[in-house]
Amino acid sequence: MQIGIISDVHANVLALEAALADLQRAGATTVVCLGDLVGYGPAPNETIDLLRSAKVLCTLGEADERIAYGFATRATRAGVADQTIEWTRTVIEPRHVEWLRELPVQRRLDTPAGRLRWFHGSAEDPADRLNLQQDPITLTALLKRHRCSILSCGGSHVPYFRKVASAGWVINPGSVGLSLNGEPGADYALVRIGEDGVEVRMDKVEYDVAAVAFDIVAWGLPSVIAEAVQRGRMPEGGVGDRKA
Repeated sequence: MQIGIISDVHANVLALEAALADLQRAGATTVVCLGDLVGYGPAPNETIDLLRSAKVLCTLGEADERIAYGFATRATRAGVADQTIEWTRTVIEPRHVEWLRELPVQRRLDTPAGRLRWFHGSAEDPADRLNLQQDPITLTALLKRHRCSILSCGGSHVPYFRKVASAGWVINPGSVGLSLNGEPGADYALVRIGEDGVEVRMDKVEYDVAAVAFDIVAWGLPSVIAEAVQRGRMPEGGVGDRKA
């Protein structure tokens, strides 16, 4: 069994196409997405169309929540997230808003290696941030509390994974549409489950970042996002709201 894990697509359909194609070539039979399908990027409708047609198993992210529910507004931030959310509201199709409203905050999948559980921020709130870089005892308790052997969450835009002794794995696949680990491209994780156990591989696939940056600027979205897409990191002063 091979499972692809993606997160933080952020309306970047070219990056999503590249990640899904790479996962298909790698043999992934199921792809799950940890949310933040919209926000920041220039193609919310095309992105949701592709996720739906590819039958990706999605959960609700913070940016998705803010689009789906008018009352789900967080404290206003000084950076670019609120600007892109307001723009997204003007262009997203009503049928996609309705679909976002149907997304669960968390999902689970039974595998030969135990249960995989995934969500964007936490199992209760997409806007939370779960720290996976904790000590093994804390992470073991986290896996037990969620009754799973593989736990995956996103939001940081930086890939990270860890094997937690005999308890299982924790995985943050990074970001498809707005990777912030210093190298441009679309991040993803591939989980291989076989007779020998679990193998986790993190990867990044190239896509036409210049074309996406052009579209961002053409739609009048903040130029710092275009720069971040091309550089793989936020320019100084634009990082304050990357959690959206």
